[in-house]
Amino acid sequence: MHLISIRKLRNDAAMHPDISQVIEAWYAVVKKANWENLEDVRKIYRDAEAVGNFTVFNIKGNKYRLIVGIDYISGTIYYKYLLTHADYDKDRWKSDAHF
Repeated sequence: MHLISIRKLRNDAAMHPDISQVIEAWYAVVKKANWENLEDVRKIYRDAEAVGNFTVFNIKGNKYRLIVGIDYISGTIYYKYLLTHADYDKDRWKSDAHF
């Protein structure tokens, strides 16, 4: 899979030093993955879920949410948001035009 906006993801993760290593480990898995659907994602990340047009990953024991768009046909992942659980629950991210 090819991740679009890894630099932005790393910059956002830098604001939360406790997850930098977790994000890098997630990215290492993504680079090697060949996901064709959400069930393939769940083989590795069992808590991943589809919310609107996005896929949401629980990060660091559910303390953070990593929100991405996945185009399974092209093998591309689009980084959208890295939110604390509290910010995720406010649902502001759902106003994204791609939601």
